[in-house]
Amino acid sequence: MRKFFAIFSIFAIISSLILVGCNQNKSNNENSSSDQNKSSSEAPASGPITINKEISDDQLILSKGPHGETAVSAKTLELTEEEIAKIKQGNYKAAIVMHYAGNDWSTAQIDGLKATFERMGIEVVAVTDADFKSEKQVSDIETVLAKNPDIIVSIPVDPVSTAEAYKKAAESGVKLVFMDNAPQGLEHGKDYVSVVSADNYGNGVAAAEIMAEKLGGKGKIGVIFHDADFFVTKQRTEAFEKTIQEKYPDIEIVARGGITDPNDGEKVASGILTKNPDLDGLFVVWDVPAEGALAAARTAGRDDLVITTIDLGTNVALEIASDGIVKGLGAQLPYDQGISEAILAGYALLGKETPPYVAVPAYKVTKENVLDAWKLVYHKEAPDSIQSAAK
Repeated sequence: MRKFFAIFSIFAIISSLILVGCNQNKSNNENSSSDQNKSSSEAPASGPITINKEISDDQLILSKGPHGETAVSAKTLELTEEEIAKIKQGNYKAAIVMHYAGNDWSTAQIDGLKATFERMGIEVVAVTDADFKSEKQVSDIETVLAKNPDIIVSIPVDPVSTAEAYKKAAESGVKLVFMDNAPQGLEHGKDYVSVVSADNYGNGVAAAEIMAEKLGGKGKIGVIFHDADFFVTKQRTEAFEKTIQEKYPDIEIVARGGITDPNDGEKVASGILTKNPDLDGLFVVWDVPAEGALAAARTAGRDDLVITTIDLGTNVALEIASDGIVKGLGAQLPYDQGISEAILAGYALLGKETPPYVAVPAYKVTKENVLDAWKLVYHKEAPDSIQSAAK
């Protein structure tokens, strides 16, 4: 009988170990899957704060700032551990005032800002979305100011109609850091800390080079531009058109159409394709209207059309990975732009000198590197759908 209980006890122990092992493996697999698919909203727990060290040091930045300033590379920015500790002592607060928060670019910027501010001990008290409406953004700024932030990081919907609201914030002592553009009449060093942007000119050049390569250096193309006083989108279109005209004389721009709303892409593209049935390619100023252009091309039965754009959104990335109509793009690195903006806010809190214009290098994306690009842009692996399409 004793022998039976001994054998039974050994069997029970072995069974428990097996179950623990299975559960541990299951837990590890679940954690691995979760880690792969979650947004990277965590900054390194220690060491200096910089942008991603994998971003090239050698790439020439082609963009100029809103007032013609030469760009300082975001690779040069850094907060030391001693500086981070000093900032933490201030118990500072920050607000993020977006022009639009409904796309992958904005989400990545906000994630980069939040993660870096957390590392700096800065509380984010508000994140707002103006839905591309300047009057809504003015209201958002007024609402945010009631929370007494020390820092506002923002991208103006319109540099003219929002200027007074930003000026009021600056006069109240708030440190302003801008994405992409500065409001009219505000001065660097007096009213705002810095402007941080991607190399939008460089990304426009990248989109043009991909277009030319896919068309074999000849053909007829159209351009869908942003019909608004928006500094960075103007740079993209200017860079694309100038590159085509100067480097590829056998490619002719035969049609242009403007959008004022990102949802206008399909309507404008449909009109261009109807008037130009022999069109070979179409450049669209960023990924959301490019999705509309893609829908228009499919409706018109134009699977042979070549589309290039700016910004690595989920839907255009999937199309590139599938070797579809969207063949490539110039990518911003919005997560790292968010890190840069937070670092510059830290500089201002510390009383350090700041450059007027900082840029993150451009990045050319095609099917061959779309998975690596996603990881660089968003600090995480590409979604399963994109990984499967890229195989």
